[in-house]
Amino acid sequence: MPRNFWYNTGRCASRAAMCDPLRQDMEDAHVINSGKLFNAWYYQTGCGSPYQRNDHWLGIFGDLADRIIAEIGPRSVMDAGCALGMLVEQLRARGVDAEGIDISDYAIAQADESVRPYVRVGSITEPFNRRYDLIVCIEVLEHMPRADAEAAIANMCAWSDDILFSSSPHDHKEPTHFNVNPPEYWAERFACHGFFRDVDFDASFIAPWAVRFRRRNDPLHRIVRDYERRFWDLWNANVQLRELTVDQRTHLAQAVAMREEAEHLAEERRAYALRLEAEIARKNDHILSLERLIHRLENGRVMRLLRLLSGGRRS
Repeated sequence: MPRNFWYNTGRCASRAAMCDPLRQDMEDAHVINSGKLFNAWYYQTGCGSPYQRNDHWLGIFGDLADRIIAEIGPRSVMDAGCALGMLVEQLRARGVDAEGIDISDYAIAQADESVRPYVRVGSITEPFNRRYDLIVCIEVLEHMPRADAEAAIANMCAWSDDILFSSSPHDHKEPTHFNVNPPEYWAERFACHGFFRDVDFDASFIAPWAVRFRRRNDPLHRIVRDYERRFWDLWNANVQLRELTVDQRTHLAQAVAMREEAEHLAEERRAYALRLEAEIARKNDHILSLERLIHRLENGRVMRLLRLLSGGRRS
């Protein structure tokens, strides 16, 4: 099972792994093949958070087991590179005849008692001695020298017709990644054994680059047809998404222009309103001055005399 766990932790904590006292021997094929690199230090520091049997990791493997059962439905499974055997544990709890193998003595020793009879120390390059409905190999082969990884592929292809596979295509910083390759490399290696991508199966619940490889005995033209069908679907979707992006950019540009125009009109209205307010204020001031003038005139000496004279004439 994954040395640097895929979707949960991204990539391994390479600085911590670089402190491993075995780092100086990492180019030694004997050390790699003996599993000594994948010791207690590695599992505590090499996977972002400590890789151990707890609710966090059991929950992840439980979800993975549910997806495997729901979408593939195997009766028997081999977890090639099972680490602490948590996927084996979760599959068996769900009634699947699951077994596991890992190169690390330390990892197998940490497996739960319930699965100890079903996990063992060994190399996935060696014969499994029984066939399985499904072999799972997740984030393992990038940790193996290329020749060993290719031997492991040949071995897996000999013992199952269905392989769920994932190998990080870009994490070169992880110190134990000796054999990082792009997806097409692995597809070519599996194709050499008659295994091809199941183009209708979405394995991204494991990792974006995960693949389900299945043995195909169909004539080449039928395999090409399936690949072409899937290619056309993806190409057409890509074209339509690009067209949608262009349309959205056009609509966005129009919306921005309309917003700017609305802001310009709003600014003009605000300026006009300010001018009106200023004019009204000026006129109000003028009216007040006139009222004050009238008030002064009405209460002035001349108006009092005129009122007296007017009153005298009436009398």
